[in-house]
Amino acid sequence: MERGSAGGKNGVRIVVAGDRGTGKSSLIVTAVSEAFPANVPPLLPPSRLPDDIYPDRVPITIIDTSSSIESRNKLAEELRRADAVVLTYACDQPETLDHLSTFWLPELRRLEVRVPVIVAGCKLDLRDELQQVSLEQVMSPIMQQFREIETCIECSAFNHIQIPEVFYYAQKAVLHPTAPLFDQETQTLKPRCIRALKRIFILCDHDRDGALSDAELNDFQVKCFSAPLQPSEIAGVKRVVQEKLEEGVNERGLTLAGFLFLHALFIEKGRLETTWTVLRKFGYNNDIRLSDDLLPSTFKWAPDQSVELTTEAVDFLKGIFASYDTDGDGALRPTDLDDDLFSTAPDSPWNEAPYKDAGPTTALGGLYLDGFLSKWALMTLIDPAKCLEYLKYLTYDGDASAAIRTTRKRRIDRKKQQTDRNVFQCYVFGPKKAGKSALLNAFLGRPFLDSHILTNEEKYAVNVVDEPAGTKKTLVLREIPEDGVKKLLSNKESLAACDVAIFVYDSSDELSWKKVTELLVDVAGHGEDTGYEVPCLIVAAKDDLDPYPMAIHDSTRVSQDMGIEAPIPISTKLGDFNNVFRRIVSAAEHPHLSIPETEAGRSRKQYHRLINRSLMFVSVGAAVAIVGLAAYRVYATRKNTSS
Repeated sequence: MERGSAGGKNGVRIVVAGDRGTGKSSLIVTAVSEAFPANVPPLLPPSRLPDDIYPDRVPITIIDTSSSIESRNKLAEELRRADAVVLTYACDQPETLDHLSTFWLPELRRLEVRVPVIVAGCKLDLRDELQQVSLEQVMSPIMQQFREIETCIECSAFNHIQIPEVFYYAQKAVLHPTAPLFDQETQTLKPRCIRALKRIFILCDHDRDGALSDAELNDFQVKCFSAPLQPSEIAGVKRVVQEKLEEGVNERGLTLAGFLFLHALFIEKGRLETTWTVLRKFGYNNDIRLSDDLLPSTFKWAPDQSVELTTEAVDFLKGIFASYDTDGDGALRPTDLDDDLFSTAPDSPWNEAPYKDAGPTTALGGLYLDGFLSKWALMTLIDPAKCLEYLKYLTYDGDASAAIRTTRKRRIDRKKQQTDRNVFQCYVFGPKKAGKSALLNAFLGRPFLDSHILTNEEKYAVNVVDEPAGTKKTLVLREIPEDGVKKLLSNKESLAACDVAIFVYDSSDELSWKKVTELLVDVAGHGEDTGYEVPCLIVAAKDDLDPYPMAIHDSTRVSQDMGIEAPIPISTKLGDFNNVFRRIVSAAEHPHLSIPETEAGRSRKQYHRLINRSLMFVSVGAAVAIVGLAAYRVYATRKNTSS
């Protein structure tokens, strides 16, 4: 494999710092002019190296600095703007070397300058020949303490020894950084680098046989370095790998282990540009994540639209699921998810909220296919950009338009009295201890817990609901804590993304009922005011307990007054759910029904009806007058004609 260009950065800014008299300015002048200066000013202006001086052809600007106390603020400002820092010491002044670890390197940390550092020992020609010490022996303890040091080099501006190399290593450290790829302590590839290289390997393994054949290796070489490999070169690469790592090559070609070994070898030999070229050709940035230009940065949809996976994307995910379900039991184990499924991504997106505990799991914490697809549906719904990013990490090669679709507006659904959505989002409201979390847990098939855990933050539950006709819909329950309702409703468009609002109350507690009716009126009123009315259902939880007096009368009255169904009694403790989840989906599929009407909304409608009726009478009167005028004109015309 050959070296390639870095790409990415438009220029590199290198700041040179160090003790006074260590040769900073002479180093810069000699690098720029290729001649040792007779007279050097105290502080040089910014200097630029020719663009073609190094293979990457990326412009380099070198900034000289003063080490005087009065210039400390300016020095700090320049260091914070640096892409790389060259720290100098004088080979004939050992105290300047000591000052690197007692002042300069700690100062960079204090200023939070997190860039590569190159240590340059200047004035090599002045060092006492009787005090020859190897550079490795001198610098090894310092490099152990300060891992930000990328390279140490000795040079002489007077004798033109290794001057261009100082800035080459600085530029290289910026364009091809070691830290994201390689762990210096363990001398191994970093996990995120391994994950990216594994994804690249899979993308290049066109026949999916677990090895890169000679033809696939050649295609890889042409894609990354624009030059083919000769058969003898391919044989040489495989021979080097097999000598060091027997499992790196098999009868089908170069294995993943061999591919990773090659890159570790390149990095150990200082050829980081090779691995970086490969990563960048496949769209990775310096954080070993896919670059923004490979991912749609923004999605545009109306507040009452949502985003779903297409059939093509769902079929791709089904194929991924099947490929990782190695034992064919229809479920992925937790290790399958973290170690295998997302082993080509920087991390698992489902290890943190809101995804971590949002889907149904097997008894061992794994996922069946429905649970697997449900989590993807949730990620698509609340963060389409992240969903697309991770689809690509799983080697999906289609574009955004083929993977996700934007649904029709909910208001149009209400007018048409039907919807084409496959994923419904339901907001779950209710007072504290009403049974909201128990409802979400029951939806995920989790056992009932007698102890109550207060929910202070929103959380999600997503699962597939089987319909009587044999079709499947994905339902997302979003629990809204009682204390979060006011904040939610402060946003005009907060209900736009809601397909159904559920109001859960403790059927044995009259206060819980009163609070839930207040929440219902607040939410329904917000929908009427903003135009984002939503179907509403009331759930009477804890049906295993004795109802409070007047429970049936009160609930019947409120339901009739607001024009919605009577409360649905359930008992999560007894496992009696009264088909509540199917009923929620049914309400979402018939978005024109179950929409409550408040007194204020009813009065507003009557007012508008009255106004419209008045306008109609005015219109009819005007029409009669116009007809009369027309008749008069016809009569007058006829009269004139007859005379």
